[in-house]
Amino acid sequence: MSTTSINGWCLSSTVSPAKTFITKTTLRPSVFARLNSSSSASPPSPPSLIQNKPVFAAPAPLITPTWREDMGKDSYEEAIEALKKLLIEKGELKTVAAAKVEQITAELQTQTSDSKAFDPVERVKTGYIKFKKEKFDTNPALYGELAKGQSPKFMVFACSDSRVCPSHVLDFQPGEAFVVRNVANMVPPYDQVKHTGVGAAVEYAVLHLKVENIVVIGHSACGGIKGLMSFPYDGTTSTDFIEDWVSIGLPAKAKVKAAFGDAPLPELCGHCEKEAVNVSLGNLLTYPFVRDGLVNKTLALKGGYYDFVKGTFELWGLDFGLSPSFSVKDVATILHWKL
Repeated sequence: MSTTSINGWCLSSTVSPAKTFITKTTLRPSVFARLNSSSSASPPSPPSLIQNKPVFAAPAPLITPTWREDMGKDSYEEAIEALKKLLIEKGELKTVAAAKVEQITAELQTQTSDSKAFDPVERVKTGYIKFKKEKFDTNPALYGELAKGQSPKFMVFACSDSRVCPSHVLDFQPGEAFVVRNVANMVPPYDQVKHTGVGAAVEYAVLHLKVENIVVIGHSACGGIKGLMSFPYDGTTSTDFIEDWVSIGLPAKAKVKAAFGDAPLPELCGHCEKEAVNVSLGNLLTYPFVRDGLVNKTLALKGGYYDFVKGTFELWGLDFGLSPSFSVKDVATILHWKL
């Protein structure tokens, strides 16, 4: 277990493979955040070959297809049905057909990309028209209420990565979540001079919007975390902003390196993607209005992890309460939920 002092508050973080713990302190206000990771399953064995021979060594077609004038008139569905029927009758042609389909697909993709260049204005236009027609116009009650103001239940910190939009992944509807997205979903410590944009967002969400939950969501294959694990931090820099920003997660990097040593970089990044979430949860405790919300039980902190490769989501939470021996007892119980 590693312990870090943050503005007089103590954050202890422990990785436990199987159990959830509640740790109490009798010395000073402290926070104990433990990530209860389920035991990792052994990697799946490689799939066995269905047919143990080279794909491109298949025999030549037994029949030679001929072109008829009326073939172009067939619908797409009819052509597919005809192909299915042929493959049922001539099963030995399946390998050849698969190769041909792959070739045709590649040719069609090339033709599409060459014939029509991407138009960003048109993409925005069609996207908005679809939204207006299918969502805005079909739900006037919702958007009428939103016009009066917002009262989201969640504040969400998520990565700017284009693959992990929290509203898409968690099906948040307009008005449900106040979202901050940045590189590697970092929450910096309280500082009225540095990273004030994040501070302003937290202050607004907690004090003015009265959100009830702050959720920090990490994700698989995070480029920001890979940078954090790769940058040397030896006094030299190769970026204008990125190294300084992701250095917020240096405590997570140190813990992962100490625990897993010389493991391959992808494995270290996987551990750090989760541990950096815990660092951000600890940093949230440096905001006085966040602590007040936790003490008054009007606010809860949660960590999340979305693996878009496996299609899984994990959620863990901090319980925070009062202690008879102190004005504040910071006891965090990690309640791990996995789907």
